[in-house]
Amino acid sequence: MGKVVKNAAEAIEGLESNMTLLLGGFGLCGIPENSIAAIKELGVKNLTCVSNNAGVDDFGLGLLLQSRQIIKMVSSYVGENALFEKQYLDGDLDIEFAPQGTLSERLRAGGAGIPAFYTPTGVGTTVAEGKEEREFDGRKYVLEKAIKGDFAFVKAWKGDTKGNLIYKKTARNFNPMVATAGKITVAEVEHLVEPGELNPDEIHTPGIYVQRIFQGTNYEKRIEQLTLSEG
Repeated sequence: MGKVVKNAAEAIEGLESNMTLLLGGFGLCGIPENSIAAIKELGVKNLTCVSNNAGVDDFGLGLLLQSRQIIKMVSSYVGENALFEKQYLDGDLDIEFAPQGTLSERLRAGGAGIPAFYTPTGVGTTVAEGKEEREFDGRKYVLEKAIKGDFAFVKAWKGDTKGNLIYKKTARNFNPMVATAGKITVAEVEHLVEPGELNPDEIHTPGIYVQRIFQGTNYEKRIEQLTLSEG
């Protein structure tokens, strides 16, 4: 089965309104820039997007917020996006917050076929409201449900035509978990190589999880917060 597609537009074939999309990356690092641009161009609406963050006002998922294509976000951090804040306060955007580690584990569980798990994170806070709690060894835990998506989008530094992926540094946050939890996983890579060119010991996502892959272009790799020391 050939997995290589020409571009992002071909990679998102079958994506429709009202779907749940999982998107990898951490801050603005390792986000599927080409795929997000193609989704915006497609114009689908009422999307539920699961991502560690919502980008910034004019980059990353912020582009889909600009075009009002997202109706719900499942995130752990949204502090850099003023548009996100405005849409939420105006009642135009539903938000489900999850602690960062919990979000990561919910995605991992979805990919592993685990429907739910107990965690002590969030017990006694608003995170636990409406959720089942149990006590193990004298400590309280809250039940968290796994997350799965109709499409999952990841961005890797290098991949081969079989879908095996290698991420670079911070891009390994969330991308490996996201890749496992989509019915259709789309990988965009900076470098697309032939099978055998990747060191098997360095592969982070095995190709069995990836259905479509393409070589991306024009990566901006924007810095979210730039801090320089004096002198």
